[in-house]
Parts: sequence; C-alpha cells; structure tokens
Amino acid sequence: MTRRLHGLYVITDGRHRDIDDLTEKVAAALRGGARLVQYRDKQHDPRRRLAEATALQALCASQGVPLLINDDIDLAVAVGAAGIHLGRDDQATQVARTRLPPGSLIGRSCYDRFELAQAAVTEQVDYVAFGSFFASPTKPEAVAAPLDLLHRARRELPVPVVAIGGITPENGAALVDAGASMLAVISAVFAAPDPTAAARAFTPCFNSVEEYPP
Repeated sequence: MTRRLHGLYVITDGRHRDIDDLTEKVAAALRGGARLVQYRDKQHDPRRRLAEATALQALCASQGVPLLINDDIDLAVAVGAAGIHLGRDDQATQVARTRLPPGSLIGRSCYDRFELAQAAVTEQVDYVAFGSFFASPTKPEAVAAPLDLLHRARRELPVPVVAIGGITPENGAALVDAGASMLAVISAVFAAPDPTAAARAFTPCFNSVEEYPP
C-alpha cells in the first residue's frame, strides 16, 4: 500500500500506570491527529509488553494508523504490527525484512550521521530518523543533530525523514521546512495533561508541505 509518511509521529514513553492508561493516552493522541505510533518500552516484563502491544495494535488498526514496535522483531510479529523501528545497535534491516511480513514498515535511527542514513537507504528502509535537534527530557545524553542534516536529506535521500528530540509545536515548523516529513515526539504529547490538545497543536507545523509520497 502507499504509505503517507507525513505528520505527527508519537512514541510511547513507558511511564503509564497500566494498559488502560497507555491505550487512553494513545487514543487521545490519535484524536489529536497522530499519523504514526511507536510502542517503546525498555523496562517492563515480556508478558506486559505483549499485552500492551496487542492492545495498541487493535487500537491503531481501528483508526487506520500504523503501529511500529521499537527494537523487538518477535513482538512486532506476534502482535501483527505494521513494522519496526531500529536503532544503531539493533538487528540488521535485512533480518527484520526477512522475518516481518511483506510490505512491513521499517525505520532506522541515524542520529547526527548522514552516512548512516545513506547505508539505511541502501538497505531499503522506509524512513530514516535524525536527532536530537533540541534538548530532550527522554534522552538528555543524546547527540545534537544540526538542521543542515534535514536540508541535505531532502536533497539527496529518496525516503522520508523523521526528526526527533525535544520537538514542540513552537520549534517543529522549522524542522518541517528544512525537510522533515514527520516530527517524532514523546514528552510533548504523553507528558501533557491533555494529549489530544497537545497532538493537535502540531498540526500547523505541517501546513507548508505535502505528504510523502505525493
């Protein structure tokens, strides 16, 4: 299917009370216009992660929004997720492509390094992610990525680009104008008292660009 990789990309932060709290927060973000969801939880036990990912997959599927799993191919396969997001030290893209169903969405973090994005494109990922563009409460130790990365990516890469790291409605438009197709956020939505309003506040950031692919 044609993928519309454009708009707000929300990533769960693992700071929910229980499965109901998690699904309520994600549902609220979807009501606010989130276009892609990533389940990211490095702390809880496998049974809880399976239950949470299963619930999120059902929720996202009902809304027609892809769910990606962070760095866990087994979990992505088990719940029938739309795909997976991989970091620098995670499994190879080809391993994920072999184990996931045909047409699955695969993204990879490239941090502040354009050569990692070039290599990821060669491996046929569906998107690359750069960051952190601003100070991030989720990863305060993250490397800083320059805005020029987005300009170069828009000129040279044939895949959509995700920007991440300390992004807010106030600073997000500059990243989109520079070349980001999606803005990935965690705290800006899930730490907000009203995730729906917080997600909706990002909508104006995308007013100046078209969806990718057109």
